[in-house]
Amino acid sequence: MATIKDVASKANLSVSTVSRYLNHHPYISDDKKQRIKAAMKELDYTPSSIATQLRSKKGNTIGILVSRITNPFFSYLVDAIEKEAKKSHYNVLIMQTYDDKKSEMNMLELLKQQVVSGLIMCSVEGDPATIQSYQEFGPIVLCNETMRGSLVPTVVTDQKSAVYDAMIYLADKGYQQIAYCTGGTLTNEGHGRSRTEGFEQALLEKQLPFKRDWIFRQVHTSQDGNDVADKIFNLPKGKRPEAIFTNSDEVAIGVMESMLQRGYKIPQDLAIIGFDNQPATSMLTVPLTTIAQPVAALGTEATNLLLAKIEDSSYEVDQSKLKLSLIKRKSA
Repeated sequence: MATIKDVASKANLSVSTVSRYLNHHPYISDDKKQRIKAAMKELDYTPSSIATQLRSKKGNTIGILVSRITNPFFSYLVDAIEKEAKKSHYNVLIMQTYDDKKSEMNMLELLKQQVVSGLIMCSVEGDPATIQSYQEFGPIVLCNETMRGSLVPTVVTDQKSAVYDAMIYLADKGYQQIAYCTGGTLTNEGHGRSRTEGFEQALLEKQLPFKRDWIFRQVHTSQDGNDVADKIFNLPKGKRPEAIFTNSDEVAIGVMESMLQRGYKIPQDLAIIGFDNQPATSMLTVPLTTIAQPVAALGTEATNLLLAKIEDSSYEVDQSKLKLSLIKRKSA
């Protein structure tokens, strides 16, 4: 008995396109409709009513994978994705991984089970080859994430250059001893690797010292920032950094909060740079110098790219909308 995959193969189309045709989706060209009809006739394919009902539940739903929705960056990103998806009559299903590979696999399985038509991954924890293999079941787009050597489409900014520019900015202002926070582990292919490359490049060019006590791994929240501040404060006075680059505004706010409570002056005793330019950063006791991300553009471009792949059409990401910029305020 022929299956929907057989029909898709015969018509030289994706399974998702055939599925949408069977559910009377409006955005299918006449040419594709004719190819599907011809393949169904040749294969004597008759869709079961149960299978059609199951497909219809996922036909207008896309998945969004984030690490933590409580991170304001991801909140705004998801908002942009959902707004864009609704313009094309798609709903969204959001899953948080909390940086856990198993949770990530659960969402990939939803794609395999056809619960969602496609998946936008705004966080990546698993093996690139495994993630790439799930494209067999539907389109996947990486948003604000990269996997080297992978064929998964990406919508990403040049974070390496942005961090490099921030580090050069600190060095040119006279800061020589600079600490660094990353959400990853500093492995070659790990989370936040492109940012770390920018950090390392600037250190080499400016011949700045690299101290293990000034490197903080797998930090994500304001509480993590508090912990980083504790570690810095517990270093001998002559061995504390003069400045710190953090991987998110949340972490930067945690560092700043703890240091101010200890009587530190920002930036005189410790300069701080964040990442994201969250709305609250301009209203802090010491307004935060940070890197602004084009959050709305990231969400819009990733959604348009994913929907184009679901609809078997083409879309070229507008890179001119994906520029990062250093917002200079009083913290550094």
